[in-house]
Amino acid sequence: MSIATKTGDDGNTGLMYNRRVSKCHPRVEALGAVDELNAALGLARASARHPFVSARLLEMQTALVVLMGELAVQPEDLPRYLKDGFALVSPEMTAKLDRVVQEIEAQQAAGKGWAAPGASVGSAALDMARTVCRRAERRVCALRESNPPQNGEILIFLNRMSDALWLLARLEESQPL
Repeated sequence: MSIATKTGDDGNTGLMYNRRVSKCHPRVEALGAVDELNAALGLARASARHPFVSARLLEMQTALVVLMGELAVQPEDLPRYLKDGFALVSPEMTAKLDRVVQEIEAQQAAGKGWAAPGASVGSAALDMARTVCRRAERRVCALRESNPPQNGEILIFLNRMSDALWLLARLEESQPL
């Protein structure tokens, strides 16, 4: 099968369980923003000099697969999604990000005040990923307002991820060349 299915030529796209929606639907906007975040994390991971940073970014990318799966399901299909064995974004996923934040803060690598992106390629990529994460958070918030119900943990998770990304950027720029 070709990647060019042509099924989206009319401005619609597919969600899980053969649901079709407009490509400008808030759910697709949220999915697209999270997809951008995953790509930004990949760039940051490829640019990172610090092994701790690279490992945390890969964990975040893995968690985003769960988040994207959940976003790709219309609320009425969530019972089927869960029955099929798929996971939802959970407080445990957020707690893992909390532990990353605590670990970096314990190293006192966080710096004080605001930071100007660009101290290193790796930290700049992390700061870019953080801004993309904030956009994803806004898109998920808009989806929740337009199409409830939705798992409230998703917004908490994305908010915590952006915090962790800011700290990872500061850690990355604190590493000697």
